[in-house]
Amino acid sequence: MTLQQRNNVSVEGDGPATLILSHGFGCDQTMWIYLYRHFTSRFRVVRYDLVGAGKSDLGAYDKEKYSLLAGYAHDLSEIIEHYAVGPVILVGHSVSAMIGALADRMMPGRVAAHVMVGPSPCYIDSDGYVGGFTREDIDSLLDTLDSNYLGWSSTMAPVIMGAPGQPALSEELANSFCRTEPEIAKQFARVTFLSDNRSDIAGLATPTLILQSTDDLIAPLAVGEYLHAVMPASTLCIIPNVGHCPHMSAPSACSEAMDQFLSPWVVGHAG
Repeated sequence: MTLQQRNNVSVEGDGPATLILSHGFGCDQTMWIYLYRHFTSRFRVVRYDLVGAGKSDLGAYDKEKYSLLAGYAHDLSEIIEHYAVGPVILVGHSVSAMIGALADRMMPGRVAAHVMVGPSPCYIDSDGYVGGFTREDIDSLLDTLDSNYLGWSSTMAPVIMGAPGQPALSEELANSFCRTEPEIAKQFARVTFLSDNRSDIAGLATPTLILQSTDDLIAPLAVGEYLHAVMPASTLCIIPNVGHCPHMSAPSACSEAMDQFLSPWVVGHAG
């Protein structure tokens, strides 16, 4: 089994720097379809599926390895080593933003920048921190997912996607959930929603663009503000959008913000 087969790696475009796009829970690399082609004329663009998602090799799934986000971060570090040319910019949606931060910590100096789309280092409220959910909320969500994954998927997809007026996107997300092997999805949900990466993200000095929707049930505005406060080289960009997937429902606003942030790594600019 090759690395390409394991993670269904796709490479398009050309440029002096590499964008590596990493999808969120219940998704696969096809979720970048509305955004990634905007960059292929200026960047080498790498997309891949997390093991257990999309067209990754399900035979590579190891329950122990992927019981922590570090397992996925190790995979990402291998993809960086094998596929990246020049400076590396990690573009991570939701939980993959934290996977990218962990990979950055694993290989200091190798990652030039991050674009974090709807990131959250911790979903559960605690003293002085607003994650958006109580522990009881998360336990209830996981119990429902365990007992009826397909039902949970069809109910939650419109809530996660938001995007009122674009019902096709909710259907697209629901179909993506349904393509994910249920037992793997259940474990990944626990790993995602019970993780706490605040200590990993605090003080991360890599330049980071945080793309935060104005109305996001999964990662509320307070989370984006928290990340901006604890990451010294971060830029917080508020995207007028309802939902957790602005790269799908507001791709033009995302690409505009990314163009400005990524300009140092484009031909003709310093960096």
